[in-house]
Amino acid sequence: MNINDHEYTFKIALIGNEGTGKTSVIDRYMENKFNTNYQPTMGVNLLKTTKVLPNSEGGTDRVNLMIWDIAGQKKYERVRSMYFQGCRGVIFVYDMTRPDTYDDIREKWVKDYASFAESDSIIILIGNKKDLTDKIKIGTAMGYQLAAEIKAVEFFETSAKTGDNIQRLFEILIQKLIIKGAELRGK
Repeated sequence: MNINDHEYTFKIALIGNEGTGKTSVIDRYMENKFNTNYQPTMGVNLLKTTKVLPNSEGGTDRVNLMIWDIAGQKKYERVRSMYFQGCRGVIFVYDMTRPDTYDDIREKWVKDYASFAESDSIIILIGNKKDLTDKIKIGTAMGYQLAAEIKAVEFFETSAKTGDNIQRLFEILIQKLIIKGAELRGK
């Protein structure tokens, strides 16, 4: 390891209603796979991955992500808050075919997260299931509107099924986290 190499560990969470595709987004990112059989997350799943990327200083950035896949079911509401603590990044997920999941980002999830997470977290909003074109009820403009409202740094329409925008979403999140990590390291 040289002087221009840096190592970061970031806790991130995927948050949204059940059935929005949070686990599928993670599976597509981590293993490039999609499971057609819906299995609800029980409480929380923790996944870890490491990415080694070149940095602007001629060294490398080793980025360890602790990805918390947080169950959206109401019965896990009490324990959910402890998983938000220490998060540096969050991906809010709604299902583009289900308006209630969009509304709940604003009405429920952002408020819950803000009560317990780091105040300077990197926020990204995704509308998932863009492959279901004939069933979409939440258009792109509404996604951008909500992203601005919740102060998300990025908005993506994704499809865990096809993989559309999944890798890009995590690339952007990692870039933003590294910038924030470098700022914190410099203090």
